[in-house]
Amino acid sequence: MPVADPTRAALVARLRAAGCVYAEDEAELLLAAADSPTALADLTDRRVAGEPLEYLLGWAEFAGLRIAVDTGVFVPRARTALLVEVAAEVTGPAPAVVDLCCGSGATTVALAHRLTPRWLAAADIDPAAVACARRNVAGLNAEVYEGDLFAPVPGRWRGRLDLVLANAPYVPTDAVALMPPEARLHEAPVALDGGPDGLSVLRRVGVDAADWLAPGGHLVVEAGTTQVDVLCAAFQAAGLVPTVRQDEDLDATAVIARRA
Repeated sequence: MPVADPTRAALVARLRAAGCVYAEDEAELLLAAADSPTALADLTDRRVAGEPLEYLLGWAEFAGLRIAVDTGVFVPRARTALLVEVAAEVTGPAPAVVDLCCGSGATTVALAHRLTPRWLAAADIDPAAVACARRNVAGLNAEVYEGDLFAPVPGRWRGRLDLVLANAPYVPTDAVALMPPEARLHEAPVALDGGPDGLSVLRRVGVDAADWLAPGGHLVVEAGTTQVDVLCAAFQAAGLVPTVRQDEDLDATAVIARRA
């Protein structure tokens, strides 16, 4: 039975007062997710208290796909769709692909839909993220490993990968405290903290990718606009050839590094 309009209006007003920018859209999603007035009240209270909407719904939309998201797992951002778009442009047919720092597996699922990989794998150091990603890739021809960057990837693929994608953490440690509460209070710190300048993990990705990529293979990562010059220099020092791609609509920056 549809919820009466006064309930919807009151819900929108409460969400807006709590600082939800897209209060009308969130209200519709919460109404659709709740199967009773009691459930709606619980979801609303949790959202007003600052819990991410995606945790309440159990899913997030990413690149036109619905991705399951468990509590505590990094919520896929719309801007990361740029990585998938760039990967599809630079990668040839039937690539061997690894998606590092995969989180919920959102980018892995999107790559499975955009590419026709001969081998597709993902990895994350967070056990909760790995469990979530495994649920999302169920039914796809993809594997998910638990471990630090390339450490869990089967050694037979060293030097044979055509594409490495990494949405690694790139927020400087001191800036994590300045992130929106939804992120810093609810998402795993390991998915946010990129070290003193935000590039600690990405530097390691570049050094290791130079060893795991096949000649002509590509590394595609996300970074902040102010980090591009330093990151490109690090990738060059690792023996890679970097280029930069930006999307103003998505407010996204991707660094693409090719193994010569």
